[in-house]
Amino acid sequence: MDTKLINVQKIWDAAPHNALTDLTRFGDLWYCVFREGTNHVSPDGRIRILVSSDGIAWNSRALLSLPEADLRDPKLTITPDGRLMLNAAAAYSPGSPVRHQSLVWFSRDGTDWGPPSEIGDANYWLWRVTWHEGSAYGIGYSTVGQSGIRLYSSRDGVAFEVLVDNLFEDGSPNEATLAFLEDDSALCLLRREQGKATARLGSARPPYTAWEWKDVGVRIGGPNLLLLPEGRLVAAVRRYAKNPWTSLNWLDPARGELTEFQALPSGGDTSYAGLYWHEDMLWVSYYSSHEARTSIYLARLIP
Repeated sequence: MDTKLINVQKIWDAAPHNALTDLTRFGDLWYCVFREGTNHVSPDGRIRILVSSDGIAWNSRALLSLPEADLRDPKLTITPDGRLMLNAAAAYSPGSPVRHQSLVWFSRDGTDWGPPSEIGDANYWLWRVTWHEGSAYGIGYSTVGQSGIRLYSSRDGVAFEVLVDNLFEDGSPNEATLAFLEDDSALCLLRREQGKATARLGSARPPYTAWEWKDVGVRIGGPNLLLLPEGRLVAAVRRYAKNPWTSLNWLDPARGELTEFQALPSGGDTSYAGLYWHEDMLWVSYYSSHEARTSIYLARLIP
């Protein structure tokens, strides 16, 4: 069946640079979170949280910042006890004792978030958190010294313990997303930066301490995975060519293959998508600079 792209709309461009999104529903509202700042990397990075009742009209609900840090890559999840959870990383200036520290905030109404708590280890960027069977799991990648990634788990979203200390190290791995299947097996789509720089797909059975890896064969950035109700897996990634773009793909776990089914209107500085399935449609938040100012977009489609 052919994909039907219903619409794409720009939902925010107030800052000089708006990027690095995520998307979820909480109660009866849509929540879109992203970083805004002067540039893609700048000391004034802060986290903007938008809300919408219909996915069309959006309003700012909250703004999170730390005077001493660039806040980056915010991600939204919902905890087992029904709170919004937002994790991100604080990037400190060169020369600081700690270059990166992962942080978490919680809210019951999307407005009041309170102070952040430090999670994971200093200089291990806990990039995205996924809840499964009452536990939170996430991949942290080293930002100082030897490259490599760790698998963390937590029962409360604050106290993260190392489940696998050296999960993967070849090719300078970094951003990773996890998905859990109906049989409780886990998948990890992993970005790499060096050598061939092609992505890897990891798989494991509980207790998720022994992993097998496949070479996906293409270079990606900003990975996200979503398991659809009928069992298909959507992977949102940045694809690389002369002009990068935001790409939606089917992931075949057995083959370790990505097959693009929709290239979203995008280009340049782009991708880092949020994915959500609602009312038989795929909703996608992402950012792009193809219309000059780097802005936040929302797409709806029937894949």
